[in-house]
Parts: sequence; C-alpha cells; structure tokens
Amino acid sequence: MELQEARQSLQRPARQDSPRSAAVARHPSGDCFASGWGRSAARCYRLHMGGARLVDVAREAGVHVGTVSRALNPATRSRVNTVTAARIIEVAQRLGYETNVVGRALRTHRSHTVGALIPDLTNPLFPRIVRGIEDSLAKAEYTALITSTDNDALRERKAIAVLRNRQVDGFLIASARLDDPALREIIEASVPLVALNRTSLNAQTSSVVVDDQQGIADVMAHLVTLGHQHIAHVAGPADTSTGQARLEAFEAALDRYGLQRRPELIVQAPSYSIEAGTWCARELFKRGRPFTALVAGNDLLALGVLDVLKENYVPCPERVSVVGFNDIDFAARMSPSLTTVRVPKYELGARGAQLLLDMIYRGRDVETVTLPVTLMIRGSTGPPPAPGAGLFGL
Repeated sequence: MELQEARQSLQRPARQDSPRSAAVARHPSGDCFASGWGRSAARCYRLHMGGARLVDVAREAGVHVGTVSRALNPATRSRVNTVTAARIIEVAQRLGYETNVVGRALRTHRSHTVGALIPDLTNPLFPRIVRGIEDSLAKAEYTALITSTDNDALRERKAIAVLRNRQVDGFLIASARLDDPALREIIEASVPLVALNRTSLNAQTSSVVVDDQQGIADVMAHLVTLGHQHIAHVAGPADTSTGQARLEAFEAALDRYGLQRRPELIVQAPSYSIEAGTWCARELFKRGRPFTALVAGNDLLALGVLDVLKENYVPCPERVSVVGFNDIDFAARMSPSLTTVRVPKYELGARGAQLLLDMIYRGRDVETVTLPVTLMIRGSTGPPPAPGAGLFGL
C-alpha cells in the first residue's frame, strides 16, 4: 500500500505553486521505480532532486561505499582499478552526486583550500602564475584563496592570520622577502608552505623559482656580443631574492667579461613597478655617467626606463639598448619590442601547487625546483652607437 501511494504521489501532476513537485514532474529520468534504483519513495525523490549520497552511487555502481569514496577523491583514486574508478565517476555524474565539503573536512581533517599570497595582482607576471595554481589544485579538488599583499609586510601578516583561521591546508607565497618572519611562523606551526618565484633567507621551505643567474648571464652575453661595454643596471628591490640574485649575476658577468664595475651605473628600485623604473632612469640621467645598454630587474622597470628615454629624445636601441626580465604578455607588442628573459609563468604556479599538494598528502622534505628561462631577443637591443654619438658624449 505504501509503495502504491508513493508511486501515485510521484506521478501526480505538479501544482503551479510547488516548485519542488514541479522539479520532480519535469525530471527527464522518468519513473525512478522502473530504473531499479530502489524501493523507497523518499530515496527516489532524493535522486530526482539531484541529492544522491555516497551510498546511492555505490549501490548503482555495484561496489562498496569505501571504493566510491576513494575513486571520487583525486588523492586516493590511484588505489582503485582504472576501469572501476571510471565507472564510479560516470555513475556519480549521472546521479548528480556532489561532494559534501563539510563532511569531507570533518572526516579528513582537511579544508581542501590553500592560501595563495601574491605581491601585486596588477603586475602582469602573476595572472598566469595564478592560473597555473588554480588548474593544478582543481585536479585534486582543491581551491585557492587568493589575496594580494601589495608588497606590504603588515598586510601580508594579517592575510596569513585570516587564512590560518580559515584552516587552510597550506600556503603558496609569492610575496616572500629575504627577511620574512611571517614565513618562519608558518613553518614553525607545521603548516605546509611553498614559496613561488621568491625565497626567504630565514625560512627554510620548499620553493619553485626560475634560474635568475642563467637569465642574467644570457642577457649579458648577448649585450657583450653586440659590443656593449658600458652597461647600467636597474636592480629589483634589495629586500627580494630576485632583486638580489639578478644584481649578483649582473656583477658576476661584468667580472667574467673583464668589464669595470661602476657603482654609479647601478640603481636599486624600491619596487617592481613602472614608476620605480622611471625614478631609477631619471636618477641615472642625473648622475651623468654614460652607458650604451641597460639591464632592468623586470619588464615593468624596463617600461619605466623606456619612458624616460623617450622623454629625453634618446632612441632605443640606436643610442641605448634595454633588456627586461619575465616576458610579460605585451612585451613583444611594445615599440620597440622588448628584449627580455622569458619566465615559465604558468608552470611556476602549477609546479608550486603540485609540490604543495605533495607536502600535504605525503609530507615531502624541503625541495627547491628551479625552472629554466629563455632569452627573447627583440627590437630593444642592438649594437652600441658610434663613438661620440652615445649618452653624455660616449
């Protein structure tokens, strides 16, 4: 009798003022009793409404609930036969099964979220890094909680505190400074952490970086081959590992090619920005020391340098060659197109996320991954000007 009443209830035309009943009446799967999904009217209604549970998927797939749980979890899917896992995933999708995030967190003691700290989201370097992070995390059903620190130490510490209160499973930090107590505190709290692009001297942690030294070495080899001997450098911020590493590589290259170190041709930028590049270039002009080429710590600094060359009617590369670092998306579209060092931005984020997931699930030891870079020779570099035609009479 109860079964007959349930069948009649589901087949009864839906009332206009009952959206739940209307949803059942419109559901394309038809009569669920005919599908063999079960004998309970309540369970039938739940499946019609897309509220399938783990046990429903297990019954339909003909496997144990534990097998379903492992197959639907990317971290444990490898422990299930490939064919079986594919069948379980197909059934889960067909039944409209959705992971209970809260329940999973209670069972696994993981939130399946990570905190991602970016120093400046307006910097064109970082959107592709973030895309790499998100794509890599999504494969493991993780979500990144992204925040921009604006290169502010206090803002970074506040962001870390908020994210820790939200029980993130780990951190991806691209805003590290050479002296960064906030990173050390994360490590001391035994929270997995991977530094991206930059590292910190006082926090021994896993990191994914690019080969800054090789990038600058390639730049200097290119300029020296063109014939440049008077080369200036607009260095990145002194409190960043990238700024320091690229400056050291620049000075090492001067020594390698027997070129004189000229401190007056080196200016350290306060930030990685166009404005900072403009300020540094103007400072070099004030000093009045001649140079025929300039290596900038990143592409934004190079853009600021090019602006100052234009405002002083100094053609590039005819009188001064300019090189950047990172190869941001519009570097090739500038006028002149910018010679720069291409950084594998997407891979930087993706590898960092994968390394963090390995630490979360497997507790891997501290590891540093160094990605290769590529010199992109374009229109902003050329041979030095003829004697007497360069800056300041050079």
